[in-house]
Amino acid sequence: MISLVPEAIASYATACSSPEPGLLAELAAETRTSMKSPQMMVGHTEGLFLKLLVRALGARHILEIGTFTGYSALAMASALPDDGRIITCDVDRESTAIARAYWDRSPHGRKITLELRPALETIAGLAGPFDLVFIDADKPAYIEYWDACVPRVRAGGAILVDNVLWSGKVLEPREKDDHAIAAFNRHAARDSRVETVLLPIRDGITMAIKR
Repeated sequence: MISLVPEAIASYATACSSPEPGLLAELAAETRTSMKSPQMMVGHTEGLFLKLLVRALGARHILEIGTFTGYSALAMASALPDDGRIITCDVDRESTAIARAYWDRSPHGRKITLELRPALETIAGLAGPFDLVFIDADKPAYIEYWDACVPRVRAGGAILVDNVLWSGKVLEPREKDDHAIAAFNRHAARDSRVETVLLPIRDGITMAIKR
């Protein structure tokens, strides 16, 4: 996965945004040096977008599908009130061990609960309603995650889905993940339960508001 935004523009956008908190910068640095696919991390600009959206929605209950090293969960948690909660789902013990270590160092880490098992199993046991859902996990399951999550989001709540431009491969899908993302984009755009916009931020983010 790459950014579709030219590097100079991405750097300019970062320079004109609020600065990255020190702990998140440290987490980002460790992710880049220790993980085989560090580009899976949302990074500062997207993390800040998520944080501001949490604040704008007045969110208290968040569900995240795909934890990786915990950057996005920690960014969102920092905007939650003291009694706010994030449930984040993943199956990778290596990457989530890094996440736990940084959450333990943050006053916001106590707002985060990690479910280390297949996300659909976790979702099946959750009634909601959630104020915000963020999906950033295995691409062939995106439609399943979406359909499991939409009923659990409150009216006026948001669903965000990452990597929906997939380095531009959605324009001419060839491989399995390309087709999966393209199919998801069609599915989300036709879903009458939500109003949806696909934003060309980084690798593409779909944002939907529940009707």
